Amino acid sequence: MEERNKTLGEFIIENQNAFQYSSGELSRIINSIRLAAKVVNYKVNKAGLVDIVGAAGEQNIQGEDQQKLDVYANEVFIQTLINREIVCGIASEENDDFITVEGSDKSHNNKYVVLMDPLDGSSNIDVNVSVGTIFSVYRRVTPIGTPVTIEDFLQPGINQVAAGYVIYGTSTMLVYTTGHGVNGFTLNPAIGTFYLSHPNMQFSKDGNIYSINEGNYVHFPQGVKDYIKYCQLEEEDRPYTSRYIGSLVSDIHRNMIKGGIYIYPTSSKAPKGKLRLLYECNPMAFIVEQAGGKASDGFGSIMEIMPTELHQRVPFFCGSYNMVEKAEDFMLKAKLSKY
Repeated sequence: MEERNKTLGEFIIENQNAFQYSSGELSRIINSIRLAAKVVNYKVNKAGLVDIVGAAGEQNIQGEDQQKLDVYANEVFIQTLINREIVCGIASEENDDFITVEGSDKSHNNKYVVLMDPLDGSSNIDVNVSVGTIFSVYRRVTPIGTPVTIEDFLQPGINQVAAGYVIYGTSTMLVYTTGHGVNGFTLNPAIGTFYLSHPNMQFSKDGNIYSINEGNYVHFPQGVKDYIKYCQLEEEDRPYTSRYIGSLVSDIHRNMIKGGIYIYPTSSKAPKGKLRLLYECNPMAFIVEQAGGKASDGFGSIMEIMPTELHQRVPFFCGSYNMVEKAEDFMLKAKLSKY
């Protein structure tokens, strides 16, 4: 069988030994996410036909209106992971607190926790723009056999054993890494199978796309303003192209394929940044860096930040390595110029 025709299931089996802890559990977690993604994909694709678009009438922990499909996706991923009895804990952007999962025998012997953003970019659902799911997997740090604690979730991104995203777009793709490169699988909706379509995905070292919500320009830190001006200058290979969808999964997926940088900085409106460290930035940073890119908070590595709370927000710069380095240079110069 040619490489491009390999199914996700076959790929997982063939690469089982590459997992740090080769017990089969991590493979089963990826398989569970695959199953849940297919269910959510079905609902996303018919969202315009039924009463599943629009707000659910409640707000999540961050005070954002929860979309109906947000709530549905959250329930599907949580129930799929719980029913398979393969994780000891789950944390979701949509839930105030983490969920402790015990086995049917009331044990707490599973070794992994999953953190997720079940439907990223959901404000775009009503206008038919691509949305996605982001997930992150850690090995628990508390003793096996005991219920999970907050400590199991507040781990730096460098501890991740797997991370990935699903993008529900013109085609549905599952992209993930276990620390051995990044591979993308496209769903064949006719038979419900994911096939390896993008092996060994790589960021180009340089790119010509910058992705940032320039409508907030006046609120950005000086370093970000300076970098945007640099991107717009007519010199060398610039000006760069501005492309911003407003759906994190879509923006980063495009930049990984085309080459570019994604920036969601701090601002006077969001002094800590808007994106969540645990559910969005860490998993995306793991994927980006496994694809040869770079992920930063503007000054240092995202994945080395020690989390202090479940829903912590941070500024986020990620994408083609040299572009992120250049943005960091502008951030540092602006910081030093203050003193």
